[in-house]
Amino acid sequence: MTSQNKYSKTNYHQVGTSQQEDQLVYEDKAHPLRYNSAQVTDDGRYLFIYISEGTDGTEVWYRDLQAKNPALKRLFAGFAHNYSVVDHKAGQFLVYHNNGAPTYKVSLVDPVTGAMKDFVSAKPDKLETVTLAGGKLFAHYLKDVTKRVTQYDLKSGRLENTVALPGLGTADGFSGEKSDKVVFYRFSSYTVPPTIYQYDLATQKSTIFKSPTLRYNQTTYETKQVFYTSKDGTRVPMFLTHRKGLKLDGTNPTLLYGYGGYNVSLSPYYNDPLIAFLEQGGVYAVANLRGGGEYGEAWHKQGMKAKNQNVFDDCVAAAEYLIAQKYTSPEKLALQGGSNGGLLVGAVINQRPDLFRVAFPEVGVMDMLRFQKFTLGWGWVVEFGSSEKSDDFKYLYAYSPLHNIRPGINYPATMVTTADHDDRVVPAHSFKYAATLQATYKGPNPVLIRIETNSGHGAVSTQKRIDENADIFSFMLWNMGMKSLTEVADK
Repeated sequence: MTSQNKYSKTNYHQVGTSQQEDQLVYEDKAHPLRYNSAQVTDDGRYLFIYISEGTDGTEVWYRDLQAKNPALKRLFAGFAHNYSVVDHKAGQFLVYHNNGAPTYKVSLVDPVTGAMKDFVSAKPDKLETVTLAGGKLFAHYLKDVTKRVTQYDLKSGRLENTVALPGLGTADGFSGEKSDKVVFYRFSSYTVPPTIYQYDLATQKSTIFKSPTLRYNQTTYETKQVFYTSKDGTRVPMFLTHRKGLKLDGTNPTLLYGYGGYNVSLSPYYNDPLIAFLEQGGVYAVANLRGGGEYGEAWHKQGMKAKNQNVFDDCVAAAEYLIAQKYTSPEKLALQGGSNGGLLVGAVINQRPDLFRVAFPEVGVMDMLRFQKFTLGWGWVVEFGSSEKSDDFKYLYAYSPLHNIRPGINYPATMVTTADHDDRVVPAHSFKYAATLQATYKGPNPVLIRIETNSGHGAVSTQKRIDENADIFSFMLWNMGMKSLTEVADK
Protein backbone atom coordinates (compact mmCIF):
# COMPACT_ATOMS: atom_id res chain seq x y z
CA MET A 1 0.00 0.00 0.00
CA THR A 2 2.99 2.36 0.24
CA SER A 3 5.64 1.08 -2.19
CA GLN A 4 6.41 3.00 -5.35
CA ASN A 5 4.37 1.94 -8.35
CA LYS A 6 6.88 1.11 -11.09
CA TYR A 7 7.10 -0.55 -14.49
CA SER A 8 3.77 0.47 -15.95
CA LYS A 9 2.74 -1.62 -18.93
CA THR A 10 -0.23 -1.91 -21.24
CA ASN A 11 -1.82 -5.25 -22.19
CA TYR A 12 -4.54 -6.17 -24.65
CA HIS A 13 -7.35 -8.20 -23.09
CA GLN A 14 -10.08 -9.83 -25.14
CA VAL A 15 -13.34 -9.97 -23.21
CA GLY A 16 -14.34 -13.52 -22.42
CA THR A 17 -10.80 -14.90 -22.30
CA SER A 18 -8.54 -15.62 -19.36
CA GLN A 19 -6.33 -12.82 -18.15
CA GLN A 20 -3.42 -15.22 -18.61
CA GLU A 21 -3.96 -14.87 -22.36
CA ASP A 22 -3.49 -11.07 -22.37
CA GLN A 23 -1.02 -9.80 -24.95
CA LEU A 24 1.67 -7.28 -24.04
CA VAL A 25 1.22 -4.09 -26.06
CA TYR A 26 3.80 -1.77 -24.52
CA GLU A 27 6.31 -1.57 -21.69
CA ASP A 28 9.53 0.35 -21.06
CA LYS A 29 11.78 -1.44 -18.58
CA ALA A 30 14.49 1.20 -19.04
CA HIS A 31 12.24 3.84 -17.46
CA PRO A 32 10.38 2.31 -14.50
CA LEU A 33 8.95 5.67 -13.36
CA ARG A 34 6.87 6.43 -16.42
CA TYR A 35 3.17 6.00 -17.00
CA ASN A 36 1.77 4.57 -20.21
CA SER A 37 -1.78 4.10 -21.48
CA ALA A 38 -3.51 3.11 -24.71
CA GLN A 39 -6.24 4.52 -26.94
CA VAL A 40 -7.78 3.14 -30.14
CA THR A 41 -9.69 5.24 -32.66
CA ASP A 42 -13.41 4.50 -32.92
CA ASP A 43 -12.96 2.68 -36.23
CA GLY A 44 -10.20 0.49 -34.78
CA ARG A 45 -7.65 1.72 -37.32
CA TYR A 46 -5.03 3.32 -35.08
CA LEU A 47 -3.58 2.51 -31.68
CA PHE A 48 -2.00 5.33 -29.66
CA ILE A 49 0.33 4.92 -26.69
CA TYR A 50 0.60 7.86 -24.32
CA ILE A 51 3.72 8.07 -22.15
CA SER A 52 4.40 10.53 -19.35
CA GLU A 53 6.85 11.10 -16.54
CA GLY A 54 4.26 12.66 -14.29
CA THR A 55 0.96 14.48 -14.31
CA ASP A 56 1.96 16.98 -16.99
CA GLY A 57 3.49 16.44 -20.44
CA THR A 58 3.04 13.50 -22.86
CA GLU A 59 4.94 11.61 -25.51
CA VAL A 60 2.78 9.87 -28.11
CA TRP A 61 3.43 6.80 -30.27
CA TYR A 62 1.02 5.25 -32.80
CA ARG A 63 0.49 2.04 -34.72
CA ASP A 64 -1.53 1.49 -37.88
CA LEU A 65 -3.36 -1.72 -37.04
CA GLN A 66 -4.24 -2.31 -40.70
CA ALA A 67 -0.62 -2.27 -41.85
CA LYS A 68 1.15 -5.53 -42.72
CA ASN A 69 3.89 -4.83 -40.19
CA PRO A 70 2.22 -2.58 -37.60
CA ALA A 71 5.29 -1.16 -35.86
CA LEU A 72 5.02 1.60 -33.27
CA LYS A 73 6.08 5.01 -34.57
CA ARG A 74 6.62 8.16 -32.55
CA LEU A 75 4.18 10.99 -33.22
CA PHE A 76 5.25 13.49 -30.53
CA ALA A 77 8.54 13.36 -28.63
CA GLY A 78 9.38 14.49 -25.12
CA PHE A 79 7.26 15.73 -22.25
CA ALA A 80 7.12 19.49 -22.76
CA HIS A 81 3.50 19.56 -23.93
CA ASN A 82 0.18 17.74 -23.56
CA TYR A 83 -1.31 15.92 -26.55
CA SER A 84 -4.52 13.95 -27.05
CA VAL A 85 -5.52 12.44 -30.40
CA VAL A 86 -9.20 13.06 -31.14
CA ASP A 87 -9.59 11.18 -34.46
CA HIS A 88 -8.05 10.80 -37.90
CA LYS A 89 -9.17 12.14 -41.26
CA ALA A 90 -7.64 11.97 -44.75
CA GLY A 91 -4.40 10.44 -43.51
CA GLN A 92 -3.90 13.01 -40.77
CA PHE A 93 -4.51 13.02 -37.03
CA LEU A 94 -6.81 15.48 -35.29
CA VAL A 95 -4.97 16.44 -32.10
CA TYR A 96 -5.94 18.50 -29.04
CA HIS A 97 -2.79 20.05 -27.52
CA ASN A 98 -1.01 23.02 -25.94
CA ASN A 99 2.13 23.13 -28.10
CA GLY A 100 2.45 26.84 -28.84
CA ALA A 101 -1.04 27.34 -27.41
CA PRO A 102 -1.22 27.89 -23.62
CA THR A 103 -5.03 27.87 -23.82
CA TYR A 104 -5.00 24.77 -26.10
CA LYS A 105 -6.14 24.26 -29.68
CA VAL A 106 -6.90 21.49 -32.20
CA SER A 107 -4.55 20.78 -35.11
CA LEU A 108 -4.36 18.45 -38.06
CA VAL A 109 -1.04 16.62 -37.86
CA ASP A 110 0.71 14.82 -40.70
CA PRO A 111 2.18 11.67 -39.10
CA VAL A 112 4.89 11.42 -41.77
CA THR A 113 6.24 14.97 -41.83
CA GLY A 114 5.02 16.16 -38.43
CA ALA A 115 3.51 19.27 -40.03
CA MET A 116 0.71 20.85 -37.98
CA LYS A 117 -2.17 22.96 -39.28
CA ASP A 118 -4.77 24.65 -37.08
CA PHE A 119 -8.25 23.12 -37.21
CA VAL A 120 -9.60 25.03 -34.19
CA SER A 121 -7.25 27.91 -33.44
CA ALA A 122 -6.31 28.98 -29.92
CA LYS A 123 -8.50 31.62 -28.30
CA PRO A 124 -8.18 33.72 -25.13
CA ASP A 125 -10.55 31.34 -23.33
CA LYS A 126 -9.23 27.92 -22.38
CA LEU A 127 -10.25 25.03 -24.64
CA GLU A 128 -10.87 22.45 -21.93
CA THR A 129 -11.66 19.46 -24.14
CA VAL A 130 -13.12 18.42 -27.50
CA THR A 131 -15.66 15.70 -28.35
CA LEU A 132 -17.08 14.22 -31.55
CA ALA A 133 -20.58 13.15 -32.59
CA GLY A 134 -22.66 13.10 -35.77
CA GLY A 135 -19.86 14.42 -37.97
CA LYS A 136 -19.42 17.43 -35.69
CA LEU A 137 -16.63 18.55 -33.39
CA PHE A 138 -17.68 20.16 -30.11
CA ALA A 139 -15.16 22.51 -28.52
CA HIS A 140 -15.66 22.93 -24.77
CA TYR A 141 -14.35 26.30 -23.55
CA LEU A 142 -14.07 27.87 -20.13
CA LYS A 143 -15.16 31.50 -20.03
CA ASP A 144 -14.27 32.77 -16.56
CA VAL A 145 -14.62 29.18 -15.32
CA THR A 146 -18.08 28.51 -16.78
CA LYS A 147 -18.63 26.27 -19.78
CA ARG A 148 -19.20 27.42 -23.37
CA VAL A 149 -19.63 24.84 -26.15
CA THR A 150 -19.21 25.56 -29.84
CA GLN A 151 -20.02 23.26 -32.76
CA TYR A 152 -17.78 22.79 -35.82
CA ASP A 153 -18.33 20.78 -38.97
CA LEU A 154 -15.78 17.97 -38.91
CA LYS A 155 -15.24 17.96 -42.68
CA SER A 156 -14.74 21.66 -43.35
CA GLY A 157 -13.77 22.93 -39.91
CA ARG A 158 -16.45 25.63 -40.21
CA LEU A 159 -17.93 27.08 -37.02
CA GLU A 160 -21.66 26.27 -37.07
CA ASN A 161 -23.10 27.17 -33.69
CA THR A 162 -22.53 28.19 -30.10
CA VAL A 163 -24.74 25.88 -28.06
CA ALA A 164 -27.29 27.69 -25.90
CA LEU A 165 -26.72 26.08 -22.50
CA PRO A 166 -29.38 26.23 -19.76
CA GLY A 167 -27.37 28.70 -17.67
CA LEU A 168 -23.98 29.38 -16.10
CA GLY A 169 -22.62 26.05 -15.03
CA THR A 170 -20.84 22.94 -16.22
CA ALA A 171 -21.81 20.87 -19.26
CA ASP A 172 -20.23 17.62 -20.33
CA GLY A 173 -21.05 15.01 -22.96
CA PHE A 174 -21.65 15.91 -26.61
CA SER A 175 -20.06 12.65 -27.74
CA GLY A 176 -21.40 9.77 -29.79
CA GLU A 177 -21.29 7.89 -33.08
CA LYS A 178 -20.56 9.53 -36.41
CA SER A 179 -24.03 8.59 -37.63
CA ASP A 180 -25.89 10.11 -34.69
CA LYS A 181 -28.55 12.75 -35.37
CA VAL A 182 -28.88 13.77 -31.73
CA VAL A 183 -26.37 13.86 -28.88
CA PHE A 184 -26.76 14.08 -25.14
CA TYR A 185 -25.09 16.26 -22.57
CA ARG A 186 -25.31 16.79 -18.84
CA PHE A 187 -25.66 20.21 -17.23
CA SER A 188 -25.27 21.11 -13.56
CA SER A 189 -24.32 23.93 -11.22
CA TYR A 190 -24.02 24.38 -7.46
CA THR A 191 -27.78 24.25 -6.91
CA VAL A 192 -28.91 22.51 -10.12
CA PRO A 193 -28.38 18.74 -9.99
CA PRO A 194 -27.13 16.93 -13.10
CA THR A 195 -29.83 17.17 -15.77
CA ILE A 196 -29.54 15.32 -19.09
CA TYR A 197 -30.35 17.26 -22.25
CA GLN A 198 -30.91 16.03 -25.80
CA TYR A 199 -29.33 18.21 -28.50
CA ASP A 200 -30.62 18.00 -32.08
CA LEU A 201 -27.73 18.44 -34.51
CA ALA A 202 -29.97 19.71 -37.33
CA THR A 203 -32.05 22.25 -35.42
CA GLN A 204 -29.30 23.03 -32.86
CA LYS A 205 -31.91 23.02 -30.10
CA SER A 206 -31.76 21.43 -26.63
CA THR A 207 -34.58 19.75 -24.73
CA ILE A 208 -34.61 18.10 -21.33
CA PHE A 209 -34.33 14.32 -21.64
CA LYS A 210 -34.12 13.37 -17.97
CA SER A 211 -34.15 15.46 -14.82
CA PRO A 212 -34.08 14.45 -11.14
CA THR A 213 -36.93 15.04 -8.73
CA LEU A 214 -36.06 17.81 -6.28
CA ARG A 215 -37.10 18.06 -2.65
CA TYR A 216 -36.03 21.66 -2.33
CA ASN A 217 -36.74 24.91 -4.15
CA GLN A 218 -33.62 25.75 -6.13
CA THR A 219 -34.92 29.25 -6.89
CA THR A 220 -34.38 30.04 -3.19
CA TYR A 221 -30.61 30.18 -3.79
CA GLU A 222 -28.28 32.14 -5.99
CA THR A 223 -24.74 31.71 -7.26
CA LYS A 224 -22.68 34.68 -8.24
CA GLN A 225 -19.11 35.10 -9.37
CA VAL A 226 -16.88 37.70 -7.77
CA PHE A 227 -13.29 38.68 -8.45
CA TYR A 228 -10.77 39.63 -5.77
CA THR A 229 -7.13 40.70 -5.76
CA SER A 230 -4.38 38.41 -4.51
CA LYS A 231 -1.18 39.46 -2.78
CA ASP A 232 0.75 40.14 -6.00
CA GLY A 233 -2.14 41.96 -7.69
CA THR A 234 -3.50 38.97 -9.64
CA ARG A 235 -7.26 38.99 -10.28
CA VAL A 236 -8.78 35.72 -9.00
CA PRO A 237 -12.36 34.49 -9.52
CA MET A 238 -14.54 32.96 -6.82
CA PHE A 239 -18.07 31.53 -6.82
CA LEU A 240 -20.41 32.29 -3.92
CA THR A 241 -23.61 30.32 -3.34
CA HIS A 242 -26.16 31.13 -0.64
CA ARG A 243 -29.80 31.99 0.05
CA LYS A 244 -31.19 34.97 -1.81
CA GLY A 245 -31.39 38.06 0.37
CA LEU A 246 -28.40 37.06 2.51
CA LYS A 247 -27.55 39.62 5.17
CA LEU A 248 -23.94 40.76 4.96
CA ASP A 249 -23.42 41.16 8.70
CA GLY A 250 -20.34 38.97 9.18
CA THR A 251 -22.20 36.21 11.01
CA ASN A 252 -22.92 33.71 8.24
CA PRO A 253 -21.31 30.25 8.61
CA THR A 254 -19.13 29.99 5.51
CA LEU A 255 -17.23 27.11 3.94
CA LEU A 256 -14.35 28.10 1.63
CA TYR A 257 -13.15 25.37 -0.74
CA GLY A 258 -9.95 25.37 -2.80
CA TYR A 259 -7.66 23.10 -4.79
CA GLY A 260 -5.16 25.01 -6.94
CA GLY A 261 -3.07 22.46 -8.79
CA TYR A 262 -2.53 19.90 -11.54
CA ASN A 263 -4.22 22.04 -14.19
CA VAL A 264 -7.60 21.14 -12.61
CA SER A 265 -10.42 23.64 -13.13
CA LEU A 266 -13.11 24.02 -10.46
CA SER A 267 -16.10 24.93 -12.58
CA PRO A 268 -19.57 24.95 -10.95
CA TYR A 269 -20.59 21.45 -9.89
CA TYR A 270 -23.43 19.92 -7.92
CA ASN A 271 -22.63 18.48 -4.51
CA ASP A 272 -25.80 17.33 -2.81
CA PRO A 273 -24.62 17.53 0.85
CA LEU A 274 -24.16 21.27 0.34
CA ILE A 275 -27.89 21.77 -0.11
CA ALA A 276 -28.52 20.93 3.54
CA PHE A 277 -25.83 23.45 4.52
CA LEU A 278 -27.35 26.14 2.28
CA GLU A 279 -30.81 25.43 3.70
CA GLN A 280 -29.42 26.27 7.15
CA GLY A 281 -28.22 29.68 5.95
CA GLY A 282 -24.67 28.71 5.06
CA VAL A 283 -22.44 30.30 2.40
CA TYR A 284 -20.38 28.10 0.09
CA ALA A 285 -17.37 29.74 -1.56
CA VAL A 286 -15.14 28.15 -4.22
CA ALA A 287 -11.95 30.04 -5.05
CA ASN A 288 -10.37 29.36 -8.46
CA LEU A 289 -6.77 29.51 -7.33
CA ARG A 290 -3.70 29.58 -9.51
CA GLY A 291 -2.20 26.17 -10.20
CA GLY A 292 -5.52 25.11 -11.69
CA GLY A 293 -6.42 25.17 -15.36
CA GLU A 294 -9.11 27.84 -15.36
CA TYR A 295 -7.19 30.20 -17.65
CA GLY A 296 -4.85 27.82 -19.42
CA GLU A 297 -1.26 26.77 -18.96
CA ALA A 298 -0.03 30.19 -17.80
CA TRP A 299 -2.48 30.06 -14.85
CA HIS A 300 -1.33 26.53 -14.09
CA LYS A 301 2.38 27.39 -14.12
CA GLN A 302 1.87 30.34 -11.79
CA GLY A 303 1.05 27.78 -9.08
CA MET A 304 3.69 25.14 -9.82
CA LYS A 305 6.99 24.32 -8.15
CA ALA A 306 8.72 27.44 -6.76
CA LYS A 307 5.53 29.44 -7.40
CA ASN A 308 3.28 27.27 -5.24
CA GLN A 309 3.16 30.03 -2.62
CA ASN A 310 0.93 31.93 -5.06
CA VAL A 311 -1.75 29.29 -4.49
CA PHE A 312 -1.68 29.83 -0.75
CA ASP A 313 -1.67 33.62 -1.18
CA ASP A 314 -4.72 33.35 -3.45
CA CYS A 315 -6.53 31.33 -0.78
CA VAL A 316 -5.64 33.77 1.97
CA ALA A 317 -6.89 36.66 -0.18
CA ALA A 318 -10.18 34.80 -0.75
CA ALA A 319 -10.69 34.49 3.01
CA GLU A 320 -9.82 38.14 3.53
CA TYR A 321 -12.34 39.13 0.83
CA LEU A 322 -15.14 37.13 2.47
CA ILE A 323 -14.40 38.77 5.80
CA ALA A 324 -13.98 42.30 4.40
CA GLN A 325 -17.26 42.07 2.47
CA LYS A 326 -18.97 40.82 5.65
CA TYR A 327 -20.12 37.52 4.24
CA THR A 328 -18.58 36.02 7.35
CA SER A 329 -15.93 36.52 10.03
CA PRO A 330 -12.94 34.50 11.25
CA GLU A 331 -15.19 32.99 13.93
CA LYS A 332 -17.58 31.63 11.27
CA LEU A 333 -15.20 30.68 8.44
CA ALA A 334 -14.06 27.13 7.60
CA LEU A 335 -11.47 26.04 5.02
CA GLN A 336 -11.74 22.74 3.14
CA GLY A 337 -9.69 20.99 0.46
CA GLY A 338 -8.85 17.45 -0.57
CA SER A 339 -5.70 15.81 -1.94
CA ASN A 340 -3.73 18.73 -3.39
CA GLY A 341 -6.38 20.81 -1.64
CA GLY A 342 -5.46 19.09 1.63
CA LEU A 343 -1.93 20.39 1.12
CA LEU A 344 -3.46 23.83 0.54
CA VAL A 345 -5.38 23.73 3.83
CA GLY A 346 -2.35 22.51 5.81
CA ALA A 347 -0.08 25.21 4.39
CA VAL A 348 -2.60 28.05 4.77
CA ILE A 349 -3.51 27.40 8.40
CA ASN A 350 0.21 27.33 9.22
CA GLN A 351 0.60 30.75 7.61
CA ARG A 352 -2.72 32.44 8.53
CA PRO A 353 -4.52 30.50 11.28
CA ASP A 354 -6.17 33.72 12.43
CA LEU A 355 -8.51 33.73 9.42
CA PHE A 356 -10.31 30.46 10.17
CA ARG A 357 -12.35 28.86 12.92
CA VAL A 358 -12.36 25.36 11.37
CA ALA A 359 -10.12 23.50 8.92
CA PHE A 360 -10.57 20.27 6.94
CA PRO A 361 -7.34 19.01 5.33
CA GLU A 362 -8.67 15.96 3.51
CA VAL A 363 -6.48 13.11 2.15
CA GLY A 364 -3.74 15.73 1.82
CA VAL A 365 -0.15 15.69 0.64
CA MET A 366 1.33 16.91 3.92
CA ASP A 367 4.97 15.77 3.80
CA MET A 368 6.48 17.68 0.90
CA LEU A 369 9.95 16.29 1.53
CA ARG A 370 9.10 12.61 1.06
CA PHE A 371 5.95 12.42 -1.08
CA GLN A 372 7.88 11.11 -4.10
CA LYS A 373 8.90 7.97 -2.23
CA PHE A 374 5.42 6.43 -2.03
CA THR A 375 3.02 4.86 -4.57
CA LEU A 376 2.53 7.33 -7.45
CA GLY A 377 4.15 10.28 -5.68
CA TRP A 378 7.07 10.30 -8.10
CA GLY A 379 4.60 11.44 -10.77
CA TRP A 380 3.94 14.67 -8.87
CA VAL A 381 7.53 15.90 -9.10
CA VAL A 382 6.67 17.71 -12.34
CA GLU A 383 4.11 19.69 -10.34
CA PHE A 384 5.99 20.29 -7.08
CA GLY A 385 9.67 19.65 -7.66
CA SER A 386 11.66 17.25 -5.46
CA SER A 387 13.45 17.58 -2.12
CA GLU A 388 16.27 15.56 -3.68
CA LYS A 389 17.25 18.74 -5.57
CA SER A 390 18.77 21.41 -3.33
CA ASP A 391 16.95 24.37 -4.91
CA ASP A 392 13.60 22.59 -4.74
CA PHE A 393 14.22 21.54 -1.13
CA LYS A 394 14.35 25.17 0.00
CA TYR A 395 10.89 26.15 -1.21
CA LEU A 396 9.29 22.79 -0.40
CA TYR A 397 10.54 22.95 3.17
CA ALA A 398 9.32 26.55 3.43
CA TYR A 399 5.65 25.58 3.02
CA SER A 400 5.44 21.83 3.75
CA PRO A 401 2.43 21.48 6.10
CA LEU A 402 4.11 18.83 8.26
CA HIS A 403 7.36 20.73 8.69
CA ASN A 404 5.87 24.14 9.47
CA ILE A 405 3.68 23.23 12.44
CA ARG A 406 4.95 25.52 15.18
CA PRO A 407 4.24 25.95 18.89
CA GLY A 408 2.50 29.10 19.98
CA ILE A 409 0.09 29.21 17.03
CA ASN A 410 -3.62 29.16 17.83
CA TYR A 411 -4.67 26.66 15.19
CA PRO A 412 -8.33 26.44 14.14
CA ALA A 413 -10.40 23.42 15.12
CA THR A 414 -9.07 20.82 12.69
CA MET A 415 -10.45 17.53 11.42
CA VAL A 416 -7.94 15.64 9.28
CA THR A 417 -9.53 13.00 7.05
CA THR A 418 -7.95 10.02 5.31
CA ALA A 419 -8.64 6.36 4.51
CA ASP A 420 -6.77 3.19 5.34
CA HIS A 421 -6.66 2.01 1.70
CA ASP A 422 -5.67 5.29 0.03
CA ASP A 423 -2.92 4.21 -2.36
CA ARG A 424 -2.71 7.58 -4.11
CA VAL A 425 -1.93 9.86 -1.17
CA VAL A 426 -0.89 7.28 1.40
CA PRO A 427 -2.53 7.80 4.81
CA ALA A 428 0.90 8.20 6.42
CA HIS A 429 0.76 11.83 5.25
CA SER A 430 -2.32 12.48 7.38
CA PHE A 431 -1.12 10.26 10.25
CA LYS A 432 2.15 12.17 10.65
CA TYR A 433 0.49 15.54 10.19
CA ALA A 434 -2.26 14.89 12.76
CA ALA A 435 0.17 13.40 15.28
CA THR A 436 2.55 16.36 14.95
CA LEU A 437 -0.25 18.91 15.21
CA GLN A 438 -1.72 17.17 18.27
CA ALA A 439 1.69 17.01 19.96
CA THR A 440 2.60 20.62 19.17
CA TYR A 441 -0.63 22.57 19.56
CA LYS A 442 -1.58 23.18 23.18
CA GLY A 443 -4.60 25.42 22.67
CA PRO A 444 -8.31 24.80 23.32
CA ASN A 445 -9.41 23.86 19.79
CA PRO A 446 -9.87 20.16 18.99
CA VAL A 447 -7.53 18.42 16.55
CA LEU A 448 -8.99 15.14 15.32
CA ILE A 449 -8.28 12.64 12.58
CA ARG A 450 -11.07 10.73 10.88
CA ILE A 451 -9.86 7.49 9.25
CA GLU A 452 -12.30 5.77 6.89
CA THR A 453 -11.88 1.99 6.67
CA ASN A 454 -12.12 -0.13 3.53
CA SER A 455 -11.98 3.02 1.46
CA GLY A 456 -9.48 4.86 -0.69
CA HIS A 457 -8.88 8.34 -2.08
CA GLY A 458 -12.54 9.26 -1.63
CA ALA A 459 -15.71 7.67 -0.25
CA VAL A 460 -16.73 4.49 -2.07
CA SER A 461 -20.40 4.21 -1.14
CA THR A 462 -23.41 6.44 -0.55
CA GLN A 463 -23.53 5.52 3.14
CA LYS A 464 -19.85 6.37 3.65
CA ARG A 465 -20.40 9.74 1.95
CA ILE A 466 -23.39 10.43 4.20
CA ASP A 467 -21.44 9.50 7.32
CA GLU A 468 -18.43 11.59 6.34
CA ASN A 469 -20.45 14.68 5.47
CA ALA A 470 -22.49 14.38 8.67
CA ASP A 471 -19.25 14.40 10.66
CA ILE A 472 -17.79 17.31 8.68
CA PHE A 473 -20.78 19.63 8.97
CA SER A 474 -21.42 18.70 12.61
CA PHE A 475 -17.78 19.40 13.49
CA MET A 476 -17.85 22.69 11.60
CA LEU A 477 -21.08 24.13 13.03
CA TRP A 478 -20.37 22.93 16.58
CA ASN A 479 -16.99 24.65 16.60
CA MET A 480 -18.59 27.81 15.23
CA GLY A 481 -20.67 27.85 18.39
CA MET A 482 -23.88 26.58 16.85
CA LYS A 483 -25.22 23.81 19.04
CA SER A 484 -28.14 23.09 16.70
CA LEU A 485 -28.91 23.69 13.04
CA THR A 486 -31.99 25.71 13.92
CA GLU A 487 -29.71 28.45 15.23
CA VAL A 488 -28.44 28.91 11.68
CA ALA A 489 -31.81 28.58 9.95
CA ASP A 490 -33.50 31.05 12.31
CA LYS A 491 -30.82 33.75 11.90
